[in-house]
Amino acid sequence: MPARKRKTVYPPPRNAPARTPRPGEPGGPGGPDAAAYVRPTVASINLAASAGRAGLKVGDRVRIAGGGLYAGEIAVIERLTTGAIPAAVVRTEAGRTRQARTIDLEPVGPAAGSASGAEVADGPTPAGG
Repeated sequence: MPARKRKTVYPPPRNAPARTPRPGEPGGPGGPDAAAYVRPTVASINLAASAGRAGLKVGDRVRIAGGGLYAGEIAVIERLTTGAIPAAVVRTEAGRTRQARTIDLEPVGPAAGSASGAEVADGPTPAGG
């Protein structure tokens, strides 16, 4: 059986750019003088989100916390879903719906943010003063 033919290796051309340091070498990624580099596309995962937030039920008023669409708005829970990360479908006061993790929902009182809700919470005001 004949021996395998070896791959031909050519030296780098004289006008080639300088070689970048390999990982772990000084000046390269992971080297002793390298700053911590975080890729911009890496998502951060909240491991506490799998537990969800206890005490939420359909019809509760909540504030959407965290970042993302409609952050900081008051909403009403329309549907709760269970799974690896519990979520809820909420409708904001502006009438928009979205799905949010229950860990990102903060319960608020029934009268937060609306004048009509204050009348319901306090009851009718006396006419005499």
